[in-house]
Amino acid sequence: MTLDRIRHPALHGKVMTATEAARFIQNGMTVGMSGFTRAGDCKAVPAALAQRAESEPLRITLITGASLGHDTDKILADADVLARRLPFQVDRTLRRKINAGEVMFIDQHLSETAEQLRGHHLAPVDVAIIEATCITEDGGLIPTTSVGNSAQFIQQARHIIVEINESVPTSFEGMHDIYNLEARPHRQPVPLTAADQRIGQPYIQLDLERVAAVVFTREPDSPSNVLPPDADTRAIAAHINRFLAQEVKAGRMPDTLYPLQAGIGTIANAVLHGFEDSDFHGLTMYSEVLQDSAIALLDSGKLAFASAASMTLSGDVYQRVIDNMDFYKSKIALRPQEISNLPEIVRRLGIIALNTALEFDIYGNVNSTHVNGTHMMNGIGGSGDFARNAHLSIFVSKSIAKHGDISSVVPMVPHVDHTEHDVDILVTEIGLADLRGLAPRERAIRIIDNCAHPDYREELRDYFNRACQYAGGQTPHLLDEAFSWHTRYLKTQSMKPARAHHPVREAEAALMD
Repeated sequence: MTLDRIRHPALHGKVMTATEAARFIQNGMTVGMSGFTRAGDCKAVPAALAQRAESEPLRITLITGASLGHDTDKILADADVLARRLPFQVDRTLRRKINAGEVMFIDQHLSETAEQLRGHHLAPVDVAIIEATCITEDGGLIPTTSVGNSAQFIQQARHIIVEINESVPTSFEGMHDIYNLEARPHRQPVPLTAADQRIGQPYIQLDLERVAAVVFTREPDSPSNVLPPDADTRAIAAHINRFLAQEVKAGRMPDTLYPLQAGIGTIANAVLHGFEDSDFHGLTMYSEVLQDSAIALLDSGKLAFASAASMTLSGDVYQRVIDNMDFYKSKIALRPQEISNLPEIVRRLGIIALNTALEFDIYGNVNSTHVNGTHMMNGIGGSGDFARNAHLSIFVSKSIAKHGDISSVVPMVPHVDHTEHDVDILVTEIGLADLRGLAPRERAIRIIDNCAHPDYREELRDYFNRACQYAGGQTPHLLDEAFSWHTRYLKTQSMKPARAHHPVREAEAALMD
């Protein structure tokens, strides 16, 4: 531990252990914690909370930017600390407790959490726990690898606990761009008109009187666990590259494209990697997360600038960023997520949004969150912030899952996160369906022909044709069959018609593995 990281001497006396700091959190409180997709999350105080819960009742509402690393959600869920959780998570243990009704999960658009706190739609934050690399002479907190909702938590919390992470170099200072929205109704337009523009301060200003504790840690972020591109994801990327090249040729955008956004995960990361093999140049990103693919594009010179709320990187790529910080600081801005995902800016910049679907139906409705329409996976994340406001709203998925027993293209999705009105392009490894300017009946034909796996294509055509013949309407459906593929899977562990039956409980358990 070195006090050099606390450049405001008034805070030197606030240094304490994580166990001591955790005492500021009491049963029933709302806690705002830094962390966005495993990046910049707090490491020590959450573990101390879980340990304390072994000997006394301790249930809290936990709000973060997005998902956490270091199994924090698992540890807190196992300790029964979490009464309520928002706005996003990816942990299997917590997911099971959510789906069992033991933890109340609020699935939110990631741009909305800070706004709802500001508008008092949510209970105010009692304690904020925020990771930093250092604190400046003027009381400015320098975040680490994410900003997320930290600025709003700090503005609102009665007590602030700062975790100084000595594993993160102080050279991160200068990468962040903190801009705080004004309260409604007199808010002015956000003055950002280009992805590489900086409009705020490089720190989050602290009210020193509300800083209750400073805790030192040395544990790095959990590394990204995305998989490398495979044949299917490379095919998806190729379809998108060809489509965007056609858009450029048609004069609908420049050859530098409009700013790119990509959701978190293996498929989105692989799709971005595909731009390395494209003819595009001078690209920019205005996204919520930067993964390894964004760093690779910066290294190759394809990407000129990247804006996001966090960096979630593998160990080797993270080290490369640390070793070349001067270069990357000139190419990257990390912002609060209510700015990175702000619909006003998404619409203004003309974002090309690339997000992942669990499944979509023949009319273009997308389910991003619920297995079989009932069981939460991770959450909607920022996909809705971008999809409804993007210049192009693109959703990608592999055409099949579970070794072909699940079709990602279904007659009707049993849960809708993004309606057909917010979806322009659907892509699987099979092909790309451009849905712009098409009526529902036209969309269905294009989706089935271009995106559905051959094993399921004829059955989808049969469903659509019979729906048109017997039900009719603007959006033809056979209501007694619309969810039959999902119920078939629950009974047989396959959406394919001919499959031996298995107990429903076993099928449901398999869905959540």
